[in-house]
Amino acid sequence: MNLSPRAALAGVAAAGVAIGVAEIVAVLTGPLSSPLLAVGGVVVDTVPGPVKDVGIAVFGTHDKTALIVGTVILLCGYAALLGVVAVRSRAAAFAGVALFGVIGVTAAVTRHDAGFTAALPSIVAMLVAALALYYLVRLAVTADPAPAAPGGDDGRPVDRAGTEENRRRFLLALGGAAAVAVVGGFGGRFLTSRRAVTAARDAVVLPEPLRPAPAIPAGAQVRGAVPYVTSNSDFYRIDTALYPPQIDPATWELRIHGMVRNPITLTWEQLLRRPMVQRYVTLACVSNEVGGDLIGNALWLGTPIKDLLDEAQPLPDADQVVQRSADGWTCGSPTAVLRDGRDALLAIGMNGRPLPVSHGFPARMVVPGLYGYVSACKWITEIELTRFADFDAYWVPRGWSAQGPIKTQSRIDTPRDGAGRKAGAVTVAGVAWAQHRGIRWVEVQIDGGPWARATLAPAVSTDTWVQWSYVWQATPGEHFVRVRAADGDGAVQTGAPAPPEPDGATGWHSVQVTVD
Repeated sequence: MNLSPRAALAGVAAAGVAIGVAEIVAVLTGPLSSPLLAVGGVVVDTVPGPVKDVGIAVFGTHDKTALIVGTVILLCGYAALLGVVAVRSRAAAFAGVALFGVIGVTAAVTRHDAGFTAALPSIVAMLVAALALYYLVRLAVTADPAPAAPGGDDGRPVDRAGTEENRRRFLLALGGAAAVAVVGGFGGRFLTSRRAVTAARDAVVLPEPLRPAPAIPAGAQVRGAVPYVTSNSDFYRIDTALYPPQIDPATWELRIHGMVRNPITLTWEQLLRRPMVQRYVTLACVSNEVGGDLIGNALWLGTPIKDLLDEAQPLPDADQVVQRSADGWTCGSPTAVLRDGRDALLAIGMNGRPLPVSHGFPARMVVPGLYGYVSACKWITEIELTRFADFDAYWVPRGWSAQGPIKTQSRIDTPRDGAGRKAGAVTVAGVAWAQHRGIRWVEVQIDGGPWARATLAPAVSTDTWVQWSYVWQATPGEHFVRVRAADGDGAVQTGAPAPPEPDGATGWHSVQVTVD
């Protein structure tokens, strides 16, 4: 192996050691102080909206994993370049390492509520990277079988005899660096998870609801459609948190302030003593493409947010309720919507269990009829009454609408696009939703022909999706099937295609089916 590839490997190994050690330090200073997560968080907050849309469209709920993997790949490329540079100029390489450290420190200390200790993992990583790079590049140079040549810091020739012993030492050093990187990286993640709030969540006993949810009516589940109730593990997750905030309920508080006559601070124990409501509510992400799966229906337990707002007594001009997460993310809901009688909840339970950490434990907002980006604040710690004219929540400056009522949509779950079927009776089935307005009817169209009315299954309420089915007498050939719905007010879902930005995708979902 030539010197340059060995030097590049030395650079990558040095970066791996640095990141591994930083993960261990971040166990003490907080997971978001990790250089990878800190820099990743800045990327999430600053990347242009269209780029985020592409990421969600391509990777879906795995977008955060893709971001971390992409960051690691870029870091490896940068580190490999520094390794090659270090052969000729240690000073230039160390300047590159310092730049890496400065970026990590800046990213960490500028995160929401970050203290000075957030800089420690990046500082330690910078020092470790410099030492490891110096040592590994020296080994790479001494393992070079080429004749001696200038290149040392002191100007004296560097011995590049390239003996078998030197190569063995270099390979052993690479192996040791890889071990430190793996043990540090995975060990740090493991120790961080051990420090998480899993035990505190497991100890939570949910109160009995004062108003239990209506029972799911018989026949609500249609064969071929997704489960009427989405399990916690299958429920979509779209947010900006690379690592879910770990909030101990014992220290959690919700502050309600701003344009109110009576500011309120609510503790966890006080929240548990409030009247609880249990409701099935379907939530949808504004990033959901037509026919997409960024939607789910769950049984939520929480206290009515209307009651809390009434106690706080908003001023007449306070038309926006800004919700803030523990990680600083914000969304803004119309005050009138949260007080119009719908089952908008400050939720603590999901499908009979305390909220999963990834879905907002210990408390989050659930608002029927609004897209999540303007209502579904997870890990909520603050509610501020203000005006839309005075404050733009997180997604608004990034090109999204300030208000996001959910649009009427429908989806074909079976048959899937590209599926094959035998000629004869074929069941077409799926879901439709227009939360808080309900669904009046669903229609199916075959090959651009007349629309035919589908059979609607019963639903718990207008706040959940509705499942539907249609029996199609299929003939051999290639067929184009699409669906549309009308909401409870009779307004028909538009067929005009539009992307999710700025306020939700539109269009009729369609599939192509081959019939034999």
